Amino acid sequence: MSNVVMDKRPERPSSNLQGARLPKWTPWAVAVGSVGLGLGISAAAGLESSIQWALIASVLFVLVSYGLGVKVEGSRQAKDRFATSLVWVAFLLAVIPLASVVWETISRGVKVLDLYFLSHSMGVVADSEVGGGINHAIIGTLEQVGLATVMAVPVGVLTAVYLVEYGRGKLAQTVTFFVDVMTGIPSIVAGLFILAIMIELKLEPFGFAGSLALAILMMPVVVRSTEEMLKLVPNELREASLALGIPKWRTIIKVVLPTSIGGITTGVMLAVARIAGETAPVLLLVWGSAFINNNPFEGAQASLPLYIYQQYAQSAGNAAAYDRAWAAALVLIIIVMILNLGARGIARWKAPKTGR
Repeated sequence: MSNVVMDKRPERPSSNLQGARLPKWTPWAVAVGSVGLGLGISAAAGLESSIQWALIASVLFVLVSYGLGVKVEGSRQAKDRFATSLVWVAFLLAVIPLASVVWETISRGVKVLDLYFLSHSMGVVADSEVGGGINHAIIGTLEQVGLATVMAVPVGVLTAVYLVEYGRGKLAQTVTFFVDVMTGIPSIVAGLFILAIMIELKLEPFGFAGSLALAILMMPVVVRSTEEMLKLVPNELREASLALGIPKWRTIIKVVLPTSIGGITTGVMLAVARIAGETAPVLLLVWGSAFINNNPFEGAQASLPLYIYQQYAQSAGNAAAYDRAWAAALVLIIIVMILNLGARGIARWKAPKTGR
Protein backbone atom coordinates (compact mmCIF):
# COMPACT_ATOMS: atom_id res chain seq x y z
CA MET A 1 0.00 0.00 0.00
CA SER A 2 1.26 3.37 -0.84
CA ASN A 3 1.42 5.94 1.87
CA VAL A 4 -0.76 8.96 1.18
CA VAL A 5 0.90 12.18 2.24
CA MET A 6 -1.68 14.62 3.44
CA ASP A 7 -1.14 18.36 2.81
CA LYS A 8 -1.18 19.97 6.26
CA ARG A 9 -0.56 23.56 5.06
CA PRO A 10 -2.82 26.00 6.90
CA GLU A 11 -5.70 27.37 4.95
CA ARG A 12 -5.67 31.09 3.99
CA PRO A 13 -8.00 33.13 6.12
CA SER A 14 -11.18 33.94 4.34
CA SER A 15 -11.60 37.32 5.94
CA ASN A 16 -10.28 40.33 4.04
CA LEU A 17 -7.51 42.06 6.00
CA GLN A 18 -7.93 45.27 4.03
CA GLY A 19 -10.41 47.70 5.53
CA ALA A 20 -13.24 49.41 3.75
CA ARG A 21 -12.22 51.80 1.00
CA LEU A 22 -14.05 54.60 -0.73
CA PRO A 23 -14.71 54.17 -4.46
CA LYS A 24 -12.16 55.62 -6.87
CA TRP A 25 -14.69 58.13 -8.16
CA THR A 26 -15.22 59.62 -4.70
CA PRO A 27 -12.77 62.59 -5.10
CA TRP A 28 -14.45 63.61 -8.35
CA ALA A 29 -17.90 63.40 -6.81
CA VAL A 30 -16.77 65.39 -3.78
CA ALA A 31 -15.18 68.00 -6.08
CA VAL A 32 -18.36 68.41 -8.11
CA GLY A 33 -20.49 68.61 -4.97
CA SER A 34 -18.11 71.14 -3.39
CA VAL A 35 -18.26 73.36 -6.47
CA GLY A 36 -22.05 73.18 -6.47
CA LEU A 37 -22.27 74.02 -2.76
CA GLY A 38 -19.73 76.81 -3.16
CA LEU A 39 -21.80 78.36 -5.94
CA GLY A 40 -24.97 77.95 -3.89
CA ILE A 41 -23.48 79.53 -0.77
CA SER A 42 -22.04 82.39 -2.81
CA ALA A 43 -25.42 83.02 -4.48
CA ALA A 44 -27.25 82.91 -1.16
CA ALA A 45 -24.74 85.27 0.49
CA GLY A 46 -24.67 87.62 -2.49
CA LEU A 47 -20.98 87.10 -3.23
CA GLU A 48 -20.10 88.20 -6.75
CA SER A 49 -16.38 87.39 -6.88
CA SER A 50 -15.42 84.06 -8.42
CA ILE A 51 -12.45 83.90 -6.06
CA GLN A 52 -14.76 83.78 -3.04
CA TRP A 53 -16.86 80.83 -4.20
CA ALA A 54 -13.70 79.01 -5.33
CA LEU A 55 -12.20 79.35 -1.84
CA ILE A 56 -15.46 78.13 -0.28
CA ALA A 57 -15.50 75.15 -2.64
CA SER A 58 -11.85 74.37 -1.80
CA VAL A 59 -12.52 74.37 1.95
CA LEU A 60 -15.60 72.16 1.48
CA PHE A 61 -13.62 69.73 -0.70
CA VAL A 62 -10.92 69.31 1.95
CA LEU A 63 -13.35 68.96 4.87
CA VAL A 64 -15.74 66.56 3.11
CA SER A 65 -12.86 64.38 1.89
CA TYR A 66 -11.50 64.15 5.41
CA GLY A 67 -14.94 63.47 6.93
CA LEU A 68 -15.71 60.65 4.49
CA GLY A 69 -12.27 59.18 5.06
CA VAL A 70 -12.75 59.11 8.84
CA LYS A 71 -16.23 57.58 8.58
CA VAL A 72 -15.41 54.85 6.05
CA GLU A 73 -11.65 54.22 6.01
CA GLY A 74 -10.45 55.21 9.46
CA SER A 75 -8.39 58.08 10.80
CA ARG A 76 -5.07 56.98 9.29
CA GLN A 77 -6.35 56.81 5.72
CA ALA A 78 -8.37 59.97 6.32
CA LYS A 79 -5.20 61.88 7.13
CA ASP A 80 -3.72 60.69 3.85
CA ARG A 81 -6.80 61.88 1.96
CA PHE A 82 -6.66 65.20 3.84
CA ALA A 83 -3.05 65.77 2.78
CA THR A 84 -3.79 64.70 -0.80
CA SER A 85 -6.77 67.03 -1.08
CA LEU A 86 -4.68 69.91 0.28
CA VAL A 87 -2.04 69.26 -2.39
CA TRP A 88 -4.68 69.24 -5.14
CA VAL A 89 -6.27 72.44 -3.87
CA ALA A 90 -2.86 74.16 -3.69
CA PHE A 91 -2.07 72.96 -7.21
CA LEU A 92 -5.32 74.31 -8.62
CA LEU A 93 -4.97 77.61 -6.75
CA ALA A 94 -1.57 78.02 -8.42
CA VAL A 95 -2.53 76.85 -11.92
CA ILE A 96 -5.88 78.59 -12.34
CA PRO A 97 -4.53 82.17 -11.96
CA LEU A 98 -1.66 81.31 -14.31
CA ALA A 99 -4.02 79.89 -16.91
CA SER A 100 -6.29 82.92 -16.48
CA VAL A 101 -3.40 85.33 -17.11
CA VAL A 102 -2.26 83.40 -20.19
CA TRP A 103 -5.79 83.23 -21.58
CA GLU A 104 -6.42 86.93 -20.93
CA THR A 105 -3.14 87.87 -22.61
CA ILE A 106 -3.84 85.70 -25.65
CA SER A 107 -7.45 86.83 -26.07
CA ARG A 108 -6.54 90.51 -25.86
CA GLY A 109 -3.15 90.34 -27.58
CA VAL A 110 -4.23 88.68 -30.82
CA LYS A 111 -6.34 91.69 -31.80
CA VAL A 112 -3.41 93.55 -33.40
CA LEU A 113 -0.72 90.85 -33.47
CA ASP A 114 0.22 90.29 -37.10
CA LEU A 115 3.25 90.48 -39.39
CA TYR A 116 2.93 94.24 -39.76
CA PHE A 117 2.91 94.69 -35.97
CA LEU A 118 6.06 92.57 -35.62
CA SER A 119 8.00 94.17 -38.48
CA HIS A 120 7.35 97.90 -37.88
CA SER A 121 8.23 100.36 -35.13
CA MET A 122 6.17 103.21 -33.76
CA GLY A 123 8.24 105.65 -35.84
CA VAL A 124 6.06 108.64 -36.65
CA VAL A 125 2.87 106.94 -35.42
CA ALA A 126 1.45 108.69 -32.35
CA ASP A 127 0.38 106.61 -29.36
CA SER A 128 -3.23 107.65 -29.95
CA GLU A 129 -3.22 106.49 -33.57
CA VAL A 130 -3.93 103.04 -34.98
CA GLY A 131 -0.89 101.24 -36.41
CA GLY A 132 2.74 101.00 -35.44
CA GLY A 133 4.53 97.95 -34.14
CA ILE A 134 7.12 96.53 -31.78
CA ASN A 135 10.06 95.69 -34.04
CA HIS A 136 12.26 98.26 -32.28
CA ALA A 137 11.24 96.91 -28.86
CA ILE A 138 11.96 93.28 -29.84
CA ILE A 139 15.43 94.23 -31.07
CA GLY A 140 16.14 96.16 -27.87
CA THR A 141 14.95 93.34 -25.59
CA LEU A 142 16.96 90.66 -27.42
CA GLU A 143 20.13 92.75 -27.41
CA GLN A 144 19.86 93.92 -23.81
CA VAL A 145 18.94 90.50 -22.40
CA GLY A 146 21.51 88.79 -24.64
CA LEU A 147 24.34 91.05 -23.47
CA ALA A 148 23.27 90.62 -19.84
CA THR A 149 23.30 86.84 -20.29
CA VAL A 150 26.76 86.89 -21.88
CA MET A 151 28.08 88.82 -18.88
CA ALA A 152 26.20 87.11 -16.07
CA VAL A 153 26.32 83.42 -17.02
CA PRO A 154 30.13 82.91 -17.08
CA VAL A 155 30.58 84.86 -13.85
CA GLY A 156 27.69 83.06 -12.16
CA VAL A 157 28.74 79.56 -13.26
CA LEU A 158 32.40 80.10 -12.32
CA THR A 159 31.37 81.50 -8.93
CA ALA A 160 29.19 78.45 -8.29
CA VAL A 161 32.04 76.12 -9.33
CA TYR A 162 34.35 77.88 -6.88
CA LEU A 163 31.85 77.65 -4.01
CA VAL A 164 31.12 73.95 -4.58
CA GLU A 165 34.50 72.59 -5.67
CA TYR A 166 37.06 74.89 -4.04
CA GLY A 167 35.31 77.24 -1.63
CA ARG A 168 36.57 76.95 1.92
CA GLY A 169 37.09 79.45 4.71
CA LYS A 170 36.17 83.11 5.04
CA LEU A 171 36.40 83.97 1.36
CA ALA A 172 33.72 81.42 0.43
CA GLN A 173 31.53 82.61 3.30
CA THR A 174 31.92 86.21 2.15
CA VAL A 175 31.02 85.31 -1.44
CA THR A 176 27.98 83.35 -0.26
CA PHE A 177 26.87 86.28 1.90
CA PHE A 178 27.07 88.77 -0.96
CA VAL A 179 25.25 86.37 -3.31
CA ASP A 180 22.42 86.13 -0.77
CA VAL A 181 22.33 89.91 -0.44
CA MET A 182 22.26 90.41 -4.21
CA THR A 183 19.38 87.96 -4.54
CA GLY A 184 17.11 90.36 -2.65
CA ILE A 185 18.22 93.57 -4.36
CA PRO A 186 15.25 95.40 -5.94
CA SER A 187 15.66 96.06 -9.64
CA ILE A 188 15.42 99.82 -9.13
CA VAL A 189 18.49 99.72 -6.86
CA ALA A 190 20.54 97.97 -9.53
CA GLY A 191 19.40 100.61 -12.00
CA LEU A 192 20.34 103.44 -9.62
CA PHE A 193 23.80 101.92 -9.12
CA ILE A 194 24.53 101.94 -12.86
CA LEU A 195 22.91 105.38 -13.17
CA ALA A 196 25.29 106.79 -10.55
CA ILE A 197 28.25 105.50 -12.58
CA MET A 198 26.80 107.02 -15.75
CA ILE A 199 26.39 110.39 -14.06
CA GLU A 200 30.00 110.31 -12.88
CA LEU A 201 31.21 109.45 -16.38
CA LYS A 202 28.72 111.89 -17.98
CA LEU A 203 27.22 109.23 -20.23
CA GLU A 204 23.93 109.48 -22.08
CA PRO A 205 21.30 106.68 -21.86
CA PHE A 206 22.12 103.65 -24.02
CA GLY A 207 21.13 100.01 -24.23
CA PHE A 208 24.27 98.48 -22.76
CA ALA A 209 23.71 100.39 -19.51
CA GLY A 210 20.43 98.52 -19.10
CA SER A 211 22.27 95.25 -19.80
CA LEU A 212 24.67 95.99 -16.94
CA ALA A 213 21.81 96.43 -14.49
CA LEU A 214 20.07 93.29 -15.78
CA ALA A 215 23.32 91.32 -15.41
CA ILE A 216 23.50 92.37 -11.74
CA LEU A 217 19.99 91.02 -11.21
CA MET A 218 20.73 87.84 -13.14
CA MET A 219 24.02 86.84 -11.52
CA PRO A 220 22.79 85.67 -8.07
CA VAL A 221 20.03 83.57 -9.66
CA VAL A 222 22.59 81.83 -11.89
CA VAL A 223 24.95 81.28 -8.95
CA ARG A 224 22.31 79.77 -6.69
CA SER A 225 20.75 77.48 -9.32
CA THR A 226 24.14 76.30 -10.62
CA GLU A 227 25.40 75.70 -7.10
CA GLU A 228 22.46 73.44 -6.29
CA MET A 229 22.88 71.50 -9.54
CA LEU A 230 26.61 70.94 -8.90
CA LYS A 231 25.85 69.64 -5.41
CA LEU A 232 23.60 66.97 -6.93
CA VAL A 233 26.48 65.44 -8.90
CA PRO A 234 27.52 62.24 -7.03
CA ASN A 235 30.94 62.43 -5.40
CA GLU A 236 31.66 58.95 -6.76
CA LEU A 237 31.99 60.44 -10.24
CA ARG A 238 34.54 62.97 -9.04
CA GLU A 239 36.47 60.33 -7.09
CA ALA A 240 36.50 57.92 -10.03
CA SER A 241 37.90 60.60 -12.31
CA LEU A 242 40.52 61.69 -9.79
CA ALA A 243 41.51 58.05 -9.18
CA LEU A 244 42.41 57.79 -12.87
CA GLY A 245 44.90 60.59 -12.43
CA ILE A 246 42.82 63.29 -14.12
CA PRO A 247 43.42 66.79 -12.69
CA LYS A 248 40.61 68.37 -10.74
CA TRP A 249 40.04 71.21 -13.21
CA ARG A 250 39.66 68.69 -16.02
CA THR A 251 37.32 66.59 -13.89
CA ILE A 252 35.12 69.64 -13.41
CA ILE A 253 35.05 70.42 -17.14
CA LYS A 254 34.64 66.86 -18.43
CA VAL A 255 32.60 65.20 -15.68
CA VAL A 256 30.91 67.60 -13.27
CA LEU A 257 29.63 70.26 -15.67
CA PRO A 258 28.37 67.87 -18.40
CA THR A 259 26.52 65.85 -15.76
CA SER A 260 24.70 68.92 -14.45
CA ILE A 261 24.32 70.81 -17.73
CA GLY A 262 20.57 70.23 -17.88
CA GLY A 263 19.94 71.79 -14.48
CA ILE A 264 22.38 74.63 -15.13
CA THR A 265 20.64 75.48 -18.40
CA THR A 266 17.26 75.46 -16.69
CA GLY A 267 18.60 77.80 -14.02
CA VAL A 268 19.98 80.15 -16.66
CA MET A 269 16.61 80.24 -18.40
CA LEU A 270 14.89 81.05 -15.10
CA ALA A 271 17.31 83.93 -14.69
CA VAL A 272 16.61 85.11 -18.26
CA ALA A 273 12.87 84.99 -17.57
CA ARG A 274 13.53 86.96 -14.38
CA ILE A 275 15.19 89.87 -16.18
CA ALA A 276 13.24 89.80 -19.46
CA GLY A 277 10.28 91.55 -17.85
CA GLU A 278 12.18 94.21 -15.87
CA THR A 279 11.05 97.75 -16.56
CA ALA A 280 12.62 99.99 -13.90
CA PRO A 281 16.31 99.63 -14.92
CA VAL A 282 15.43 100.12 -18.59
CA LEU A 283 13.35 103.19 -17.78
CA LEU A 284 16.24 104.74 -15.83
CA LEU A 285 19.14 103.80 -18.08
CA VAL A 286 17.81 103.30 -21.62
CA TRP A 287 14.84 105.70 -21.69
CA GLY A 288 13.23 104.09 -24.73
CA SER A 289 12.83 105.21 -28.30
CA ALA A 290 10.09 105.04 -30.91
CA PHE A 291 12.62 104.31 -33.65
CA ILE A 292 14.78 101.26 -34.38
CA ASN A 293 18.23 101.39 -32.81
CA ASN A 294 20.38 98.35 -33.58
CA ASN A 295 23.39 99.68 -31.65
CA PRO A 296 23.06 99.01 -27.90
CA PHE A 297 26.23 101.03 -27.19
CA GLU A 298 24.91 104.34 -28.45
CA GLY A 299 21.65 106.18 -28.02
CA ALA A 300 18.32 105.40 -26.36
CA GLN A 301 16.81 102.03 -27.12
CA ALA A 302 13.39 100.49 -26.65
CA SER A 303 12.48 97.21 -24.96
CA LEU A 304 9.29 95.18 -24.67
CA PRO A 305 8.62 95.77 -20.93
CA LEU A 306 9.18 99.51 -21.35
CA TYR A 307 7.00 99.53 -24.49
CA ILE A 308 4.20 97.79 -22.58
CA TYR A 309 4.45 100.32 -19.76
CA GLN A 310 4.46 103.31 -22.10
CA GLN A 311 1.52 102.05 -24.17
CA TYR A 312 -0.57 101.17 -21.13
CA ALA A 313 0.18 104.59 -19.61
CA GLN A 314 -1.40 106.13 -22.74
CA SER A 315 -4.33 103.70 -22.85
CA ALA A 316 -6.87 105.87 -20.99
CA GLY A 317 -9.57 106.35 -23.61
CA ASN A 318 -7.17 105.04 -26.24
CA ALA A 319 -8.07 101.58 -27.54
CA ALA A 320 -5.12 101.45 -29.99
CA ALA A 321 -2.48 101.87 -27.28
CA TYR A 322 -4.35 99.42 -25.02
CA ASP A 323 -4.36 96.71 -27.70
CA ARG A 324 -0.68 97.29 -28.51
CA ALA A 325 0.24 96.86 -24.83
CA TRP A 326 -1.51 93.46 -24.65
CA ALA A 327 0.00 92.33 -27.96
CA ALA A 328 3.49 93.27 -26.76
CA ALA A 329 2.90 91.32 -23.53
CA LEU A 330 1.90 88.27 -25.57
CA VAL A 331 5.06 88.58 -27.70
CA LEU A 332 7.21 88.81 -24.57
CA ILE A 333 5.64 85.61 -23.20
CA ILE A 334 6.23 83.85 -26.53
CA ILE A 335 9.89 84.93 -26.62
CA VAL A 336 10.52 83.63 -23.09
CA MET A 337 8.74 80.36 -23.94
CA ILE A 338 10.83 79.90 -27.10
CA LEU A 339 14.04 80.53 -25.17
CA ASN A 340 13.03 77.97 -22.54
CA LEU A 341 12.17 75.33 -25.14
CA GLY A 342 15.43 75.98 -26.98
CA ALA A 343 17.43 75.71 -23.78
CA ARG A 344 15.78 72.42 -22.88
CA GLY A 345 16.58 71.07 -26.34
CA ILE A 346 20.23 72.09 -25.99
CA ALA A 347 20.39 70.57 -22.51
CA ARG A 348 19.09 67.22 -23.78
CA TRP A 349 21.45 67.31 -26.73
CA LYS A 350 24.49 68.04 -24.58
CA ALA A 351 23.51 65.79 -21.68
CA PRO A 352 25.78 62.77 -21.08
CA LYS A 353 24.58 59.67 -22.95
CA THR A 354 24.00 56.52 -20.93
CA GLY A 355 24.63 53.08 -22.34
CA ARG A 356 21.76 50.79 -23.19
